[in-house]
Amino acid sequence: MIKQDKIYIAGHRGMVGSAIVRRLQKDGFTNIITRTSKELDLKEQVAVRDFFKSEKPDVVVLAAAKVGGIHANNVYRAQFLYENLMIESNVIHSAYENGVKKLLFLGSSCIYPKLAPQPLKEESLLTGLLEQTNEPYAIAKIAGIKLAESYRRQYGANFISAMPTNLYGPNDNYDLNNSHVLPALIRKFHTAKISGAAQVEVWGTGSPMREFLHVDDLADACFFLLQNYDEEMFVNIGTGEDLTIKALAEMIKEIVGYTGELKWNTDKPDGTPRNLMDVSRLHNLGWKHRIGLREGIAAVYSEFAKSELAKA
Repeated sequence: MIKQDKIYIAGHRGMVGSAIVRRLQKDGFTNIITRTSKELDLKEQVAVRDFFKSEKPDVVVLAAAKVGGIHANNVYRAQFLYENLMIESNVIHSAYENGVKKLLFLGSSCIYPKLAPQPLKEESLLTGLLEQTNEPYAIAKIAGIKLAESYRRQYGANFISAMPTNLYGPNDNYDLNNSHVLPALIRKFHTAKISGAAQVEVWGTGSPMREFLHVDDLADACFFLLQNYDEEMFVNIGTGEDLTIKALAEMIKEIVGYTGELKWNTDKPDGTPRNLMDVSRLHNLGWKHRIGLREGIAAVYSEFAKSELAKA
């Protein structure tokens, strides 16, 4: 990847895509192509094909996806499966048809089998049953990884995939109906602090363990892989460290400055018991995360507290 390359970031306004744009610009990459979903609906095959024919990008980062937390994944199952299948199929095929030099597809750690040995090694994919609550999304993401792998095998396309762990950071989704656990807890505790609520409800038992990576670290890892990685096997991206949801909730509560009680709603699902990535492959390649969890959450909350959403 060179400075003159035309780089298309699909999903540039999302948390991941915007972080990758920032990372590229930091190193002087300015020939970046973006389209909003209104300008280009990635679910529409003809529109995507026409876009690639006219723009002819050299490099593609596929960060666009239909995403959400446990509730959204479980309720909008058809949408999550259909929309993600269409997005990745259209972009990957058009990238191949138009001679894209390199493509990076982003998966998700939730696509590993529910009871896979921990920490999760890349080789564990497709070795067991998926977590039921997010099975459609997981199947779609697995299909994307297999598309990249298959276009490499059949056509020699330099398409690679990365598997990020749970992410947080600027431009996260704080909608309580479809956000992930970390931003949801930030918003819940902030709202409770402002309103003086005596307690905050948290879903599940608090016992599941999760790993969290700041999106700026993910963007840095993607930048590293685009420059240094050209192999078929996808690569886990994470910290290699996890904590319980209970410990996470208590950390966020402390950072936000909420002094009330936590109420655990055990009628709600926990999801996968543990989800820790084995990041030894990435470490051996020469990349490691830099932003600690407490430091990252504190920075994210500082920005959130200044936003219009925090005043609602």
